[in-house]
Amino acid sequence: MNGLILFAGLIFVLWLGSSIFIPLLIATFVWYLINAIATYYRKLLPRAENKKWLAISFNLISKIFAVATFCGLIYLFITRVHPMFSELLAVMPDIQSSLDSLWRYISMKIGFNFTLDTLPSINTIVANVGSSVAKIATSMGMILVYILFMFIEQSTFHKKFAALFPNKNQNKKMRYILNSIDENMKKYLFMKTLVSGITGLLSYMWLHVLGLEFAGIWAFGIFLLSYIPTIGAIISCALPIVFSLVTSTTINQTILISVGLVALQIVFGNILEPKLTGKTLNLSTLAILINLVFWGLIWGVAGMFFSVPLLVATFIITAQFDSTRWIAVLLSADGKIPDKEED
Repeated sequence: MNGLILFAGLIFVLWLGSSIFIPLLIATFVWYLINAIATYYRKLLPRAENKKWLAISFNLISKIFAVATFCGLIYLFITRVHPMFSELLAVMPDIQSSLDSLWRYISMKIGFNFTLDTLPSINTIVANVGSSVAKIATSMGMILVYILFMFIEQSTFHKKFAALFPNKNQNKKMRYILNSIDENMKKYLFMKTLVSGITGLLSYMWLHVLGLEFAGIWAFGIFLLSYIPTIGAIISCALPIVFSLVTSTTINQTILISVGLVALQIVFGNILEPKLTGKTLNLSTLAILINLVFWGLIWGVAGMFFSVPLLVATFIITAQFDSTRWIAVLLSADGKIPDKEED
């Protein structure tokens, strides 16, 4: 009973403190992603055998390259994708009108009288998305401060950790847990971002060749929504397909767009990504979906975006304690869980 009350209290705190936790999560995500990119850049540089100053220099260079890569992606978004959003918003009323007409046509053809009230309102969806983006934008200053101090204090993490857990066995166990989370998270974030970026780029090329308007926006949506499991891929593919359906004069473009986008999702999302991430996500599909709904209810779209990294951390932590290993078993895809570090 006490555990249930504690769990309910934790959920309430997470929901109530969303304005604090979400910017912190975004900052942690960016910090982790930059470190993950830096780790892979470091592998491209030569080894510094017994030369500490050279190793420090190479680490600094890899981090500079990683930050430059991230800033380059932001610059690309601001200069290429962001202007398209204004153009898309300007034609939203026409898209809604075309969608209404298509809905009436489908209703007439199949013999059912569907009212327009059952049709999703694009204006409402845009308003909700805009509200979420606005909340993140207003927290951007706080996010940048978090990221800055994470990098400043990154070199002191080990000293603080040693002070928190002076007991040798306890220190060893907690360090094993954090190293496992760190290793798996960096691998997941880097590979997920890499595969999502390639998928988004190929999607843009396909949509551009087929002449679909706002191809950059749809491709950016495919890249971003790929971080949301299952539902993200469905929504990101559905948006350009529906847009083509209501704006194209022929059905051929819509068919080609559907085939191309679905094929890319299958090849990269279902075949290539699992091979690249290996056993990082040995998680039950049902657990992922339940976790997605859980965090979505608490933190909205931001919660859905971070649901998988949070589940990976939960999976690793619960596997390390006898009292919670049963939770890790339930979360796993095949019942195999990480070995427990002995106390």
